[in-house]
Amino acid sequence: MPDGKPAGVRCVHLDANNACELFGLPSRPRFCIELRPEPEMCGEDSTHALSYLANLEEITR
Repeated sequence: MPDGKPAGVRCVHLDANNACELFGLPSRPRFCIELRPEPEMCGEDSTHALSYLANLEEITR
């Protein structure tokens, strides 16, 4: 996503299991490399994590 990922748009580099296909590659965006998820972000399950990320995208849109 050369112009960045717009809020609310699924990253094109996530596979069917929501794993990053660029993990460990030099082409992985710096933002993704520097993102350090905290327990508050991850919660107890992926539903919480995805909701948290959607909220972050909304408030930073």
